[in-house]
Amino acid sequence: MPKPASSWNCVPLALLALLGGLSLRSDAPAPRAMRMAALPPITLWAWERREDVRGLDTRRFAVAYLDRTLTIGLDVSSQPRRDPVILPAAAARIAVVRIEAPPTAVLDDANRRAVVAELLAVARTPSLAMLQIDFDATRSQREFYRALLTDVRGAMPATLPLSITALASWCSWDGWLRGLPVDEAVPMLFRMEPDRRRAPPDLDEFRIREPKCQSSVGVSTDEPWPSHLAGKRIYIFPGEGWRADTLAELERRLK
Repeated sequence: MPKPASSWNCVPLALLALLGGLSLRSDAPAPRAMRMAALPPITLWAWERREDVRGLDTRRFAVAYLDRTLTIGLDVSSQPRRDPVILPAAAARIAVVRIEAPPTAVLDDANRRAVVAELLAVARTPSLAMLQIDFDATRSQREFYRALLTDVRGAMPATLPLSITALASWCSWDGWLRGLPVDEAVPMLFRMEPDRRRAPPDLDEFRIREPKCQSSVGVSTDEPWPSHLAGKRIYIFPGEGWRADTLAELERRLK
């Protein structure tokens, strides 16, 4: 962002705020559209395997790599990514943090603060384009997750987008995502059978109703894609990894 001209120093701050509706707080959250505008329209997920995507078109593709996995038990343990991901220097990098919380997880304030500290450490990665959290929170874990997201959004860089993955049911008939301080919730429209078993009996298919889920979609290379992808940011998970699911094959499928 260019520096303001020196002549602006003589304008009273109160007048600047009045004319522009500007917040005087440097940590005020940036509008969603501003945070998301620089991201490419398609993102490749790179999970826990060695991946080499040096050949991708960085104007069209971003890379969302698993950065670490946090497991909540009596306390919080962190497992950093073990396998390398090789990508072009110009690629937009999205760090993904997976959270595992078994039924025995202690979801108290101390563990929430520990998870938040891990997430904020990732958010401070140089040149990061976005932080994404992958947590299949159960109904009893939702308030913990909501508080965690609120803490993270309030402390992470204001211009950095915050994304979460979302079960299809969260985006269709559940409704608990409303009010979450995230820029997007990515509906995972693959490996959906557990969600289908929890769906109301009169719901033939998952129709995305939640506004936070409207702008993006998650699909897999080894399953059919929904037909309504136009205008959405697409996240693509490789069923066999990007060595088997080649970029050339992906380009043909995207045409």
